[in-house]
Amino acid sequence: MTRVGLSIALMLPLAAQAGQAVGTDTFASRDTDGTEVTRASLTWDMRFDDIERYRGLRFERAEFRPATGGRVRDDRLYLRFADVGERWKWNGALGTDGDTWLGAASLYTEERFRQEYFVEREVIETQQGLTRGIHYTFVGGAWDLPIDERQLITAMLGVQDFTGENRRYHLRARYIAVLQPDWGLSAQLRVRYAHSTAPGEFDYYSPRWYAEALPTLQIRRSRGGWVYQGAVGWGRQQDSGSDARRSRLAEFLVQSPRRGRDWYLRAGFTYSDTPTVAGAQYGYRQLTLQALRTF
Repeated sequence: MTRVGLSIALMLPLAAQAGQAVGTDTFASRDTDGTEVTRASLTWDMRFDDIERYRGLRFERAEFRPATGGRVRDDRLYLRFADVGERWKWNGALGTDGDTWLGAASLYTEERFRQEYFVEREVIETQQGLTRGIHYTFVGGAWDLPIDERQLITAMLGVQDFTGENRRYHLRARYIAVLQPDWGLSAQLRVRYAHSTAPGEFDYYSPRWYAEALPTLQIRRSRGGWVYQGAVGWGRQQDSGSDARRSRLAEFLVQSPRRGRDWYLRAGFTYSDTPTVAGAQYGYRQLTLQALRTF
């Protein structure tokens, strides 16, 4: 509590120099194995200039219901922040649940050859993960590699370090071809590969290797500052312990204008067959809602 109190004390003078904001964040997911995760957050930004410049606190209550039964609640407190430099931008939410540090942060540019470097730490959402305190720390980088005005390759390299002996190496890439600029329509090929050094160490999904290739169509439109985006994909996936099988994806996003208003809204929905660390389920659904009000 001493550290939290110090953080609040350091940020209070900023409230008199800039606007403030309050908001809510909601995350909910469920898979066909029965694992459910919900996170409900309240945020207070003691300094809020716009959606890319703020500093404040986020209180989160997370509830986990593993497929094996039971329920675990976890309260977290984060310092959330975002700012813009001459070239680089950064944002994140870093905090604790009282036992270990949690959260995510990223440093990135918005140049033609975009760069991003990130870190993320979270608990594993399985029975052993929740009862034995098994976490992962994921660090990596991503880069945009333009080919021409209508073609782009993105690449991501990352290392995911788990409690115990397992370390997972990630390689992801996308080839994007813009089909109709006026519609915001693009065709994409999304591929990923992961390799684990200690497969099957605990009860989370961890084959020796996993690979996926997912052809995708995406449309992104903007109207009056609002952004509407949708994507559908159908491909193949395989891991070291099973034969190749289908892979499907559906994504939808709605986002209000990022500037010029005293409120901000964002909503997203994802359906995917891609396994998560919680299990090799075939049908993962995720809903996110964010609302922010400035004053």
